[in-house]
Amino acid sequence: MTAIPPFDAELLRRYDKPGPRYTSYPTAPQFKTGFGEAEFRRAAQKSNEDPIPRRLSLYVHVPFCFSPCFYCGCNRIITRDFNRAEPYLDRLVREAAMLGPMFDRDRDVMQLHLGGGTPNFLTPHQIGELLDTLGRHFHFSQSPARDFSIEIDPRVIKPGDIEALAELGFNRASLGVQDFDPAVQAAVNRIQSVEETNAVIRNCRRSGFRSVNVDLIYGLPLQTREGFERTLDTVIAARPDRLAVYSYAHMPQLFRPQQRIDESQLPSAEEKLGLLQLSIQMLSAAGYRYIGMDHFALPSDDLSQAQAQGKLHRNFMGYTTHADCDLIGLGVSSISHVGDTYSQNPRDLPSWEIAIDEGRLPTWRGMALDADDVLRADLIQQLMCHGVVDFAPLELRHEIDFREYFAEDLARLAPLEADGLVVVEAGRLRATERGRLLVRIIAACFDRYLHQAQAEPVRFSKAI
Repeated sequence: MTAIPPFDAELLRRYDKPGPRYTSYPTAPQFKTGFGEAEFRRAAQKSNEDPIPRRLSLYVHVPFCFSPCFYCGCNRIITRDFNRAEPYLDRLVREAAMLGPMFDRDRDVMQLHLGGGTPNFLTPHQIGELLDTLGRHFHFSQSPARDFSIEIDPRVIKPGDIEALAELGFNRASLGVQDFDPAVQAAVNRIQSVEETNAVIRNCRRSGFRSVNVDLIYGLPLQTREGFERTLDTVIAARPDRLAVYSYAHMPQLFRPQQRIDESQLPSAEEKLGLLQLSIQMLSAAGYRYIGMDHFALPSDDLSQAQAQGKLHRNFMGYTTHADCDLIGLGVSSISHVGDTYSQNPRDLPSWEIAIDEGRLPTWRGMALDADDVLRADLIQQLMCHGVVDFAPLELRHEIDFREYFAEDLARLAPLEADGLVVVEAGRLRATERGRLLVRIIAACFDRYLHQAQAEPVRFSKAI
């Protein structure tokens, strides 16, 4: 799963249909409001009783942004009022004080991620106070392998901020770029210079950050092959350790900011495929390895190493190197994965604030996985991370006969097998090189909820 996959335009066009991205299974639309605080507390207690304690990942959502990017589908609040930060931080502190005692102190926090929104809406001093509080309520690992990461908007970074974040313990950064073409930037309301972006990357390296990720998007309005090639050249020259090259999913009925985009300026399906092909070719030539979905990494990066060792994991933060962790989300809209449960905080700020002010966990919805969910989550995780599912270990862990249990799913897989996307061999199924860009379509064949006749229609982004 480390070589760059071959590009087959006709095949990609045929299978370019909506489907989940499988940052979880079951996916978030299956979460129910009947799962609340009591269920979350029981899940935490049960996870504490595991014979081998699972480590912890913390995700903290900071929703504030200075201006709207029209392509964005994230949960964010547009404001330039810095006074909104302190009340939000005060409630984060109270949420952490409720959550921390629920998890045994021998469960080290190996990952911490600040996402958003724009986490550097907060000053380094405010972030430092937040980390001090989290460190009091959870036990931070002192291992050099721990990951403390933060999403950074280069447009609003201030002198000395990167160095201050490094002193606080952050060792990974993710930067949004999307496209450097001025016309594209104007069309999506994100004006960002090459100079300020490269300055952040240089400062991260000088400050000892272990890894820097850059996000790009293909399929934005006014994008051309020539313009995106210049963007790729510029980014490759900066040599980030990781890249995420996302497909723009135009769903203005779900994401109001996208209504500001002129649909007549969007690339055609053929042009969009061409941008994907260009990205694959240029990143391959530059020495990046294809990790999965839309992620690429240098061979020396931890993601590449984890995949080579069979230890790659996928969750709501994307691909990660720490599979043996329960995920705890703090802040508005954040999602937790504790034991065999998922839970989510309210997506609107007032509901989250009310819960905190009333002294209760802001668990809005979630679900407890049944045995079938756990089995399929295991299978889909293997597919999404490594492109291979070995039958015997899965059968042993879940006490099933693979071909018998998944007879209907394998029948759904048959057309993909005929098209050369997947091979069902003796004892395993494997995504082919041709099928790796469509691995979410392969995984969808095993998604029970997608194929229930009574299931409500759910809008997902297209595969490409």
